[in-house]
Amino acid sequence: MAPSKVLNVQNKQGGSNATNTRKRITTRSQNSAVNNTLLKASVPSKDPRIKRKAEASPSKEKTTKRYALGNITNAIGKTLGTHQTQEPKKTVKKTFVTQVKPFAQTSSIRTLEKIVTKPEVVPQKPKPVPRVKSIKKDDEKTELPSKILNVRRSLDLEKSEDSSLYVSALEEVGDDSTKKSRKSNIQSEENEKTEKIDKSSELKVPRETQEKTVAAQLDAPPERILPEGVQWDFDAENWLDPFQVSHYAMDIFNYLKDREHLFPIGDYMERQVCLSRWMRALLVDWMVEVQESFELNHETLYLAVKLVDLYLTKVTVGKETLQLLGAASLFISSKYDERIPPMVEDFLYICDGAYTQRELIRMEMSILKVIDFDLGIPLSYRFLRRYARCAKVSMPTLTLARYILEFSLMDYATIMFSDSKMAAAALLLAMQMKDLGSWTPTLEYYSGYKVDDILDIVNLLNQGLHRKHKEALTTVRNKYSHKIFFEVAKLPLKDTLNI
Repeated sequence: MAPSKVLNVQNKQGGSNATNTRKRITTRSQNSAVNNTLLKASVPSKDPRIKRKAEASPSKEKTTKRYALGNITNAIGKTLGTHQTQEPKKTVKKTFVTQVKPFAQTSSIRTLEKIVTKPEVVPQKPKPVPRVKSIKKDDEKTELPSKILNVRRSLDLEKSEDSSLYVSALEEVGDDSTKKSRKSNIQSEENEKTEKIDKSSELKVPRETQEKTVAAQLDAPPERILPEGVQWDFDAENWLDPFQVSHYAMDIFNYLKDREHLFPIGDYMERQVCLSRWMRALLVDWMVEVQESFELNHETLYLAVKLVDLYLTKVTVGKETLQLLGAASLFISSKYDERIPPMVEDFLYICDGAYTQRELIRMEMSILKVIDFDLGIPLSYRFLRRYARCAKVSMPTLTLARYILEFSLMDYATIMFSDSKMAAAALLLAMQMKDLGSWTPTLEYYSGYKVDDILDIVNLLNQGLHRKHKEALTTVRNKYSHKIFFEVAKLPLKDTLNI
């Protein structure tokens, strides 16, 4: 855009200031700066901030104001006005059909007369008597006048064919349709009679009693045939307790027992060149300490140990990354079981800064890929609580069984047994240490195991308790020596078991 004449004059009169601005600023910025100086000098009272305009913008005289919806509405209003003035016939027709009084104008009356004289348009009037007769009798068709014949032709066109699904209102109804209508009327009468009988029977019994009977049927526990020797039906006794989940508790634990074969753990220590059983026991002892310091659930600890064993069965791990594996397993299980899991920084802190955040997250991803993201692993701790509740064992006895089970986590010899058998064996050993008898038929019914199925595991657990305790593995013993856990770790051991 070329500068205006005023700008050229100003540039000529201006001294070195204009030339300096030319050297320093580009052409567009120079023009805008000069325009601003001219406007300030010429019109000091106006606002110096002036809107910029496009280069091809039209002048104010040629532009016309444009509204988004104004032209459309104005056009509609104009057409409506012309329609009302130029074509009064259509408006008269509308008023005639809707039975509105006609306008008091001569033009409308003339149009009405013209419409009446036309034979094609038929006004809406009540049907005459001879028209009904003509439909029923075929002989009187010749005697009808020409106007009624035209009407009859239009009515005949409205009739539907035989193949059509719909029947017009002017057609004659056959014998079949009358029979069907009679049958439907008879059926409707019978249905009404049955409904009346049902209502009368309902009126005899009040609704409150009906609701009570239905609620009693729903809340009533199922009648199960228990085997001989089973003292009680634990699920039936707690049928109305929503926390016990008695409706499908048996099915849940049967399902968990069926899933145990999906997570097999073999003898992997031969393939782990850099690891030993002692190193694994140290790792589990450290994980118990982390669980106690972070106040995590016991399910979190058991799941973390399971993740470590499952990972070591498939992947060889070095000595340096063993603690990283334990920390990542605890991190995964805490996110799975805890309501408020610890942060990543907490696990890095408890590892004494030996690993970075990236290494921990990469190990977490590796563990999840190895187990195929299936964290629904059956845990021995869950089975133990179920068996103890069904047998109605006291809390000190259950705590002793928990101590035996948690102490066995450090024993490499017990990793190949199923969790449900481990829980049953720990409970049986605790009952023997408390002199509460042997395996009862009630426990056999709810656990699904007999004494012969778990006898080897019971002896193995008892031998583990009799071993000489090393100073490095004292976390579990110190934990269960506290008063909160009834000091079960201080109870005397049994040399011989009466099973």
